[in-house]
Amino acid sequence: MIDLYTFTTPNGRKVSIMLEEVELPYTVHVIDITKGDQFTPAFVAINPNSKIPAIIDRTTDMTIFESGAILIYLAEKTGKLMPLDQKNRFLILEWLMFQMASIGPMFGQLNHFKRFAPEKIPYAIDRYEKETLRLYGVLDSQLAKHEFICGDYSIADIATFPWVAAYEFQGLTLNHHPNLKRWFETIQARPAVQTGMNVPSRNA
Repeated sequence: MIDLYTFTTPNGRKVSIMLEEVELPYTVHVIDITKGDQFTPAFVAINPNSKIPAIIDRTTDMTIFESGAILIYLAEKTGKLMPLDQKNRFLILEWLMFQMASIGPMFGQLNHFKRFAPEKIPYAIDRYEKETLRLYGVLDSQLAKHEFICGDYSIADIATFPWVAAYEFQGLTLNHHPNLKRWFETIQARPAVQTGMNVPSRNA
């Protein structure tokens, strides 16, 4: 059994999607970051960086934080969504790191300055919107050559999808990136993705 500590953010959604895709049983523990739950001593003991998501695998007594590390762990645990051969494994790891180093930080800054900052700063909004659109272009070019980011559906797609799913929230469109839009709609139709994107429920 997996204990999943999560909230309604793109990084949290990555792990719930992955758990649904690999069909592992899990229990959801809501860490409401709007109320400061992530700073409680109990959660800091799980993740010293006070960020969601995190998991505890009760069958192996493993506690893991950082969403990318969790995806790799679950892929290795189940033998799914990440190949064993070195060439394809590192291709997936490249694009997973691309999501974590570029897509997450840049999209996240756009979310902050466009939707949450107490003061609208045009320079910051323009900077992060341009970078978000540039990254859309990188993905679109890669997806012009492949059905999924690395050819077959993998943890690279799972990591990236919840961030791209925020495009309407950011006031953007995928219409100018047809390959990215096609990929988004394909993944959005997956039952495991639909379930995982609603964990935890917004009514929880």
